[in-house]
Amino acid sequence: MTLTTYEGEAITPYLSDLADLRIRVFREWPYLYEGDRAYEEDYLKDFATASHSLLILLRGAGEEIVGASTGAALTGHHDGFSAPFADYGYDPLTVFYCAESVLLPPYRGKGWGHRFFDEREAHARRQDYAHCAFCAVIRDPDHPARPADYRPLDGFWRKRGYRPIEGLTADFAWKDVGETEETTKSLQYWLKPLA
Repeated sequence: MTLTTYEGEAITPYLSDLADLRIRVFREWPYLYEGDRAYEEDYLKDFATASHSLLILLRGAGEEIVGASTGAALTGHHDGFSAPFADYGYDPLTVFYCAESVLLPPYRGKGWGHRFFDEREAHARRQDYAHCAFCAVIRDPDHPARPADYRPLDGFWRKRGYRPIEGLTADFAWKDVGETEETTKSLQYWLKPLA
């Protein structure tokens, strides 16, 4: 297993691989994302040019990409990501946004999630950010698609020092697996001070 980091323009050659992995992993609960390649290409193109963008790739045997994690300046993303922070009283310029960590199932629970956060937080500290943040979709616990054995990641995030900030949420729309129309979902922001 190898973990490699890329910054800025060096990310571009891996955007297609990242899009494939995002579509594959986010199809699972709780995101249930019916992948849209056009959206992925547009979103990731903007991410790659954002300030302080970072891509971490985990490769398995044969150099297959089995996991990825990203981050960038919060202000480098769509306004829908940063506006809630400004509305809540945080300066978006002080927040490093940890966009996603996606791992294929056989590689979960082996410490790679911690490594992804370690790398992103170290990168954010080098750039003098005051906070790291990410968001997680809010789903009804009684949703029919929720797997019986699903274990939320809240405990893992709390051990890393992240806390959900009550009232700090954002709304985004995507098409759920098996649906024909997009629906709006609320996402909860989690925040960690870096000082």
